[in-house]
Amino acid sequence: MYKIIGADQKEYGPVSAEELRQWIAEGRANAQSRVQAAGSPGWRTLSTFPEFAADLGRIPATPPPPLSYAAASYREPSRKTNGLAIAGFVFSLLGIPCCIGVASLFGLVFSIIALLQLRRRPQQSGRSLAIAGIFISVLTLLFWLAIVVYMANSFSQGADWMSSDQT
Repeated sequence: MYKIIGADQKEYGPVSAEELRQWIAEGRANAQSRVQAAGSPGWRTLSTFPEFAADLGRIPATPPPPLSYAAASYREPSRKTNGLAIAGFVFSLLGIPCCIGVASLFGLVFSIIALLQLRRRPQQSGRSLAIAGIFISVLTLLFWLAIVVYMANSFSQGADWMSSDQT
């Protein structure tokens, strides 16, 4: 009796020598197929078993089809990046040079919404973009707030200076 690892990396068997010869004839097993004889400790290629040498010499040179086609057709689904995470990051970057922080405000809102969506949809990516968007937006908004406070303070001091000059 033998066990065999198929092209789909699943273990099949135990099967008899006759059944294994049938698989060789059908092209479902070849010289590179991994086989373990009953009572043997490890896996070896089928070509190392002398009892199958004649059978392996008769098979065509084409590679065998997998024993199961389910594993061959399986593909890891691609992870789609959350659109709001991308938008939040881009708007946060746009808020640095322009728009007196309005773009950063949009970046902050979009990034927070993206993080909330990503909690409900773990199959999507973009968490790091959303976090970066929040971080950059907050820093940019604080920067623009400091500029506005500074400007307001400067204007009020200027107005005080002008009013004291006229009296």
